[in-house]
Amino acid sequence: MLEHIGFQDWIDIKDFTKLAFRLLIDVSFAAAVIQGSYKRVYGKNEYPFTYYAFNIITFTVCFLLRKVPTDLGFALGLFAVFGVLRYRTEQIGIRDLTYLFIVIGIAILNASANKKVSVAELALVNGAIIGMVFVLEAAPAGKRERNRRVTYDNLELLRDSNLLALHEDLSTRMGVDVKRVTVTRTDLLRDTAELMVYYIDRPQEKSA
Repeated sequence: MLEHIGFQDWIDIKDFTKLAFRLLIDVSFAAAVIQGSYKRVYGKNEYPFTYYAFNIITFTVCFLLRKVPTDLGFALGLFAVFGVLRYRTEQIGIRDLTYLFIVIGIAILNASANKKVSVAELALVNGAIIGMVFVLEAAPAGKRERNRRVTYDNLELLRDSNLLALHEDLSTRMGVDVKRVTVTRTDLLRDTAELMVYYIDRPQEKSA
């Protein structure tokens, strides 16, 4: 029966155990990046689901491809598609895309390692990636540029000649230091515009 559906065994205990253990390692390192760094710093709840999904899918595909003859060009092309995939419903920031690339890389790394790679080497590379993320994100929050999509109601200030006034108005309303603004959409019917505002948080004043 198994031969008719293309399988040899119901379960290979050795391979199954290896897959489960590798998957546990991969998800643990990915969680350290997603929960320990990304979510802690940015507090976003919409992207962790995507990061975990991409990580696990990439890992399992990469792990299983090692067991079947696969053309190298096909495999690279497959992950290239994953790497450039963009959701057309909403733009995703550069920093968010970077985290997506990191979790995909962790999945490929932990799935493709073979007997020639020692546990210590694998742990060192994973640790280096996570350490790099934590070090780069450890800069004071007041110096890190962030971005936020806002709906703006004063189209008069969107003219190039009013750029300074626009920054001052947004800075006052949002309580941040606005550095630059891009217009993503305008609605002349409602006299509003959607802006992507890039800003730096103002340091919080300590109460006496």
